[in-house]
Amino acid sequence: MTDSITVQANAKLNLFLRVLSRDEDGYHSLETLFARLALADELTATRRDGGITLEVTGADTGPDAENLAVRAAEMVLGALRTKFGVHLRLEKKIPVGGGLGGGSADAAAALEAVNALAGNAIPRAELLQFAARLGSDVAFCFSRASLALGWSRGERLMVLPPLPPAPILLLVPPVTVNTAEAYRWIADARKNQGRRGAVAMDLEAVGGWGSVGRLSGNDFESPVFARQPPIRAAFEAVVGTRPLVCRMSGSGSTIFGVYRNARDRDDAAQMLGKKLGRAILTETV
Repeated sequence: MTDSITVQANAKLNLFLRVLSRDEDGYHSLETLFARLALADELTATRRDGGITLEVTGADTGPDAENLAVRAAEMVLGALRTKFGVHLRLEKKIPVGGGLGGGSADAAAALEAVNALAGNAIPRAELLQFAARLGSDVAFCFSRASLALGWSRGERLMVLPPLPPAPILLLVPPVTVNTAEAYRWIADARKNQGRRGAVAMDLEAVGGWGSVGRLSGNDFESPVFARQPPIRAAFEAVVGTRPLVCRMSGSGSTIFGVYRNARDRDDAAQMLGKKLGRAILTETV
């Protein structure tokens, strides 16, 4: 068994995101189309005598006990017969609190890495159940799929044929959105509305960027844009660069554009400058 392993923790996009009814336990059901990005954090797990320690560079991720990668490591170590500790070194490149699934990606990487330190003692199917318990996006991040339809809380997945690789521009405004508050904003706006209607999709609808652009939407955009003018301004600016698809990812605050080629994306980044937020150039995997 190895004593140390490094895993890439890839960011995700929500190409569309519908918030459905609220369940009895207080959580909302979702329908979403996940896409995987080349942008990634890097997590290194190293065996130690006991306990779990965390070292983070590149961003402030808050208290260690609340970190999803630490919680994922605790799940794996708790299920193992052979007990050992682990040191997690996390290099952050995915913006924190930007709707790109950075914490979820880190948790998925920790599940994979800590299990590898134990000689892959836990079956992958069981790890996928751990992922579903950790958070809405963790199962997709752990799946390593390029494209997948997610529903319920995002933990139920149907892996789809990948879309052609595409250049992506991420514009990260200098504000963040609290996800719990964003759900409350949606609930307040829908107090006098009925249940969301069904949407029929087939593989053709998600088979190309043009069709995905016609399908795309995000239920969080309207309430978030109304309360966070910098995010609305970022969205309008990216739309002005004429991407194939432009949306907010997750509950925000990152706005993404999908472009025909790298030159169009790079021109868009130059046009936007730095006034509305930090631009990150990446691509779909």
